[in-house]
Amino acid sequence: MCGIIGYTGPLSARKILLEGLSQLEYRGYDSAGIACVEDGAAVRVTKTTGKVAELKKLCQNDREETHCGIGHTRWATHGGVTRENAHPHQAGRVTLIHNGIIENYHQLTKEYHLEGKLVSQTDSEVAAWVLDSLYDGDPKAAIRRFVEKLEGSYGFCILFADRPGEIYAIRRVSPLVAAYTRAGSIIASDLTALIPYTKKYMVVPEDQIVKLTPYQVRVFDLDGRETQPEILEVNWDTDAAMKNGFPHFMLKEIHEQPEALKNTILPRISKGMPDFSDDGIPDEVFKQCSQVHIVACGTAMHAGMVARALMEPLLRVPVSVSIASEFRYEDPLIDEKTLTIIISQSGETIDTLAAMRLAKEAGSKTLAVVNVKGSTIARESDFVLYTHAGPEIAVASTKAYSVQLAALYLIICRMAYVRGKMSGEESAAFVKDLLDVIPAMEAMIRRKEEIRQMVRPLVEKPDAFFIGRNLDYAFSLEGALKLKEISYIHADAYAAGELKHGTIALISDEVPVIAIATQERIFAKSISNVREVKARGAYVILITKESAQADENLADVHIHIPDVHDRFTVFPIAVVLQLIAYYASLLKGLDVDQPRNLAKSVTVE
Repeated sequence: MCGIIGYTGPLSARKILLEGLSQLEYRGYDSAGIACVEDGAAVRVTKTTGKVAELKKLCQNDREETHCGIGHTRWATHGGVTRENAHPHQAGRVTLIHNGIIENYHQLTKEYHLEGKLVSQTDSEVAAWVLDSLYDGDPKAAIRRFVEKLEGSYGFCILFADRPGEIYAIRRVSPLVAAYTRAGSIIASDLTALIPYTKKYMVVPEDQIVKLTPYQVRVFDLDGRETQPEILEVNWDTDAAMKNGFPHFMLKEIHEQPEALKNTILPRISKGMPDFSDDGIPDEVFKQCSQVHIVACGTAMHAGMVARALMEPLLRVPVSVSIASEFRYEDPLIDEKTLTIIISQSGETIDTLAAMRLAKEAGSKTLAVVNVKGSTIARESDFVLYTHAGPEIAVASTKAYSVQLAALYLIICRMAYVRGKMSGEESAAFVKDLLDVIPAMEAMIRRKEEIRQMVRPLVEKPDAFFIGRNLDYAFSLEGALKLKEISYIHADAYAAGELKHGTIALISDEVPVIAIATQERIFAKSISNVREVKARGAYVILITKESAQADENLADVHIHIPDVHDRFTVFPIAVVLQLIAYYASLLKGLDVDQPRNLAKSVTVE
């Protein structure tokens, strides 16, 4: 969950590292630091608590040219937010940065008698001292012995004091990408830091050692044999990772959703039908399964909840949704007849990756819905369906959620067709309805200022409740998450029919309730639940379709979405709920893109 960058080459290493850390700050912003090789091969470390802007202030008077270095922006796991716990860590001849968790660091501390040497509370410093104790002048040999000692996950970038101009790296689970460019060699935990210099890159293979020099990037397996990883190419440019005039990445990414949906849906439509031929996903995968298990975390899991609510009654097969962090401990009922769908924006979410590996061990076919090409989950899954959202920088997921839904809807449609639950005409109509959500989303984005005004009464309230039934309840889960994670308003989602079984005790005067009622067959029941909370003094924001008939006095605010088919209302509703959360955070004066305690990609357990 930390940001890592390393550079060696003819340009200013300090400048590249600081710019790269700014690009990577959404991966962690508790503290930041850089280590640069200066004249005479001395390695100078500069680090501080706070954001990268504070680090830049410390470095602004540094004038000495540096051409090799590593940088890190931290999301605290071991130890509090202090300068001592910030990276890079130095131990004798070793300077390193680390993303991940070393689970056996207590044992290593005792084994190597480090108690009196440590100045931080981190597992990362322990790792640095262990590596230093193993180093005898041969970096690859030392790293090979080093990783044999480690339990856990890691992405390391390492400087050795007697190897100026060289950076070594190795990873297990934690992501790293690297590239050789005309400007030198560069390595990072995320593509956003590489994009200003190249579109071609490699995913660092797990348990292989990378050596970066100003002239090349070489990769070696743990037996010392050189390997040739696949070179990939990014299909988006630098502008996609910039704000481009928007005040926040989150608002920009909300606006990008219609285009992202086009990029995800249109290449997979042939003769009006979903077609996964180019993705290499055969129809037999959908025909032969007797159950579906969806595994994901956070927002991706909420996309899975929507898919389940649509998929199970349509396909008439059991569909389960599991939180990835719990999946391994549930002893899940999966076998060779199970299709396990893995959803992850980054393709590196550690809990989701572990869940996928468990499913494969049980004999299940795995289908990953992933945004990042070449990511670990994408490489290890039996099949992969790439979404085409481009980079998502804001911590709160918006367009990734929408394109995950779009991919899942395409899967549902194809699956229903090949299993005989939909005719060709019905499948084509489904696809047409799916495409209709794009202008519906655009319509809601145009109404953002109207939604901003509606949000003002929420800002001073400590709690909010989201209610809905069936698909509307699945939508509510994501709305509550968005509000709580960036506005810090305590928000929970409830199935509206459950209110009378306990939750309604929390409803009193002016408590905000966001009610979603878009499903025609249960509309009357949903409205009855709205009446119940309104009768107890709730401040009600009601979301319905334009054609819905509802009492004008039923809600304090009534938001109408375009009249799309009931199955597809999630798409315009997603825009509404994202804008509600965005403006609540903005009006409270909070950091919209980087909410406290959160980081973008969860790569530690």
